[in-house]
Amino acid sequence: MCRVEYCPFHNLFKSIFFCISENILCASIKCSERAAGVSTFKREFLQALQRSSEMGFLDLFVVAVVPVLKVLLITLVGLFLALDRIDLLGSTARPYLNNLIFYVFSPALVSSQLAGTITLQSLANLWFMPVNILLTFIIGSALAWILIKITRTPPHLQGLVIGCCSAGNLGNLLLIIVPAVCSESNSPFGDSTVCASYGMAYASLSMAVGAIYIWSYVFTIMRIYADNSAGNIENVLIADSESYTEALLPSSEKSSCHDHSAHGELPETVSEGKKMTFMERTFGRFKKFAANTNLKKVFAPATIAAIFGFIIGIVSPIRKVMIGDSAPLRVLESSASLLGQASIPCMALIMGSNLLKGLRRSEVSVSVIAGIVAVRTFFLPLIGIGIVKAAHHFGLVGSDSLYQFILLLQYALPPAMAIGVMAQLFKAGQSECSVIMLWCYVLAAFSLTLWSTFYMIRVDS
Repeated sequence: MCRVEYCPFHNLFKSIFFCISENILCASIKCSERAAGVSTFKREFLQALQRSSEMGFLDLFVVAVVPVLKVLLITLVGLFLALDRIDLLGSTARPYLNNLIFYVFSPALVSSQLAGTITLQSLANLWFMPVNILLTFIIGSALAWILIKITRTPPHLQGLVIGCCSAGNLGNLLLIIVPAVCSESNSPFGDSTVCASYGMAYASLSMAVGAIYIWSYVFTIMRIYADNSAGNIENVLIADSESYTEALLPSSEKSSCHDHSAHGELPETVSEGKKMTFMERTFGRFKKFAANTNLKKVFAPATIAAIFGFIIGIVSPIRKVMIGDSAPLRVLESSASLLGQASIPCMALIMGSNLLKGLRRSEVSVSVIAGIVAVRTFFLPLIGIGIVKAAHHFGLVGSDSLYQFILLLQYALPPAMAIGVMAQLFKAGQSECSVIMLWCYVLAAFSLTLWSTFYMIRVDS
């Protein structure tokens, strides 16, 4: 039988945590060395666990829970402001604040973050981070599609489910968690000053790239699903009105209408009788797509701002003029950054104001909420471990433990708050979105702590 005779920690909590973990490990491998290297694995695992425990599990819990609590507290303020007695964020005020976020705050945030962090050198060194973030969106969307099929999610909520499963909060949570982890005296990432500077650069790049994907990929998906659900409702109404009108028409008028429609449809398709070539079909589909596509909807303000941010960051002459303490036009970048800082708290306020309606009445089922929580707190983090490990194995990611930690953490974050802004814009599932967000962020206080601990053990071992 495996026994732990001595736990080398003075703190009782650390001692209990370490001893229980070792006993669980002993029980799981049944204290045997049937496979080659089991004893080595056990020793390395326990050493990594001891190093991470020196930081303190309770300290790590506080680090992970503080940013989530900040979001929840601001959400409660939004809920309070939406009460009927207060009515500062009621149904009249919400659209105005939402438009400010969409057209002003979010574009300012994205452009300032990209311009300040993106350079040709950073793109060369950190090229895998945009790929990793894109993988979180693609895998999350695939898992959301499976969830929709299993739970039979209503059509008007399907875009919301895909958005919540695919887009994580890559912005303010990382900007708070990473410096807090670096500032701990027993942090596994070395010197706190160096860790904080590199960590903020990684978190800023993560935020900027995440915003591009959110306002291009997720925005388009939620718009398409919202348009489809609205179109279905319109088609039903039109069909009902036509059937009602047809019932009032005399039979002779009905037959003449059918004759005209029948004669007016057959000309060019059947009479010519020749097949279209592949190029003609492709060109025809492209023309149809271009005719039906509204570029103003495809290129959201934040997407346009991201393009400008990339240009400013990458083009060296422009960067020297606008970025830096000695830049002559630095006031433009600092003003955009100041505007962008209002984006995150305003998103949380919108989420809280929509939550009031969701608490009173919500159409989202428990199975959908549980599925989204499972995707974001269990399946995505597990898949992320395999992806980052494979990337490190094939040399796509270096040995920087802080960089690997952030790549892993990108899979374990709760949904992005911008999803609530999009739901408000498209009038599709606003209250349901707030209920989903509430549960995801409450549970994220615990899941982020556990995954952060496990990720630190992984990158430190």
